[in-house]
Amino acid sequence: MTRDPVGELLREWRTLRRRSQMDLALEVGVSPRHLSFVETGRSRPSPELVLALADRLDVPLRARNMLLLAAGYAPRFSHLDLDAEPMRPARAAVTRMLDAHDPFPGVAIDRQWNIVIANGAAHAMLDGVPDHVLAPRLNVFRVCLHPDGFAARTRNFGEWSEYLVGQLRRTIALTGDAELIALEREVLAYRNLGPDARSSHVGDWGDAPLLVPLELDLGSVVISLFTTLTTFGTPRDVTLDELAVELFFPADDETERILHDSALAHAGGDS
Repeated sequence: MTRDPVGELLREWRTLRRRSQMDLALEVGVSPRHLSFVETGRSRPSPELVLALADRLDVPLRARNMLLLAAGYAPRFSHLDLDAEPMRPARAAVTRMLDAHDPFPGVAIDRQWNIVIANGAAHAMLDGVPDHVLAPRLNVFRVCLHPDGFAARTRNFGEWSEYLVGQLRRTIALTGDAELIALEREVLAYRNLGPDARSSHVGDWGDAPLLVPLELDLGSVVISLFTTLTTFGTPRDVTLDELAVELFFPADDETERILHDSALAHAGGDS
């Protein structure tokens, strides 16, 4: 029997989330037989059932729209450009957060960890990174792991790269994003990546340290930073659902002093 597109997609998401038909069906409130019929194309699900299944499977909003289209229904979630007028309050909130975080680096990233907004401290960190690392889009994984990027400056590159590759694979596991899969292939081809990073996989997270710092050698000084990620609550738009703010904080008092002094020096030079 030819599988219905929406049934095939739902089965793929269920498999990705490692859920059984029985478990998922009971949680949503349908019979396992009915869910089996949906997955094999023998039954057409209602839009409400599609969204209920997507919610229990933690499917991103972008993919929920795809599920609805595959089932023959209109998408339910908008997908606005970040510069669109309805997005102005959200963009202003992100910009305000990043500006307030100076003199510590901060960026806003999309679903593929491309940087869409950066504060002054983050721009300063990119000084000296060649253009071919910054293209075609400014991407956190590429900038941090490329041998011509931050990798050359990172004192604990083995530890940091293992964390980042694990984070990349975790994002792929959650989203199934094809461009991230291509980025993983690119990253694993970098000559500077060690065996621990190459073998890093989702199952290794339980042994991870409490915080993995980024230790950057800036020539005359070394700074140590840890990172946090913040997302929007209850987003109803694909862009907002995929947007995250990554803030870097000093991991020690010396780094905090260096970053504050650097900001004061720049302010003095601009006056």
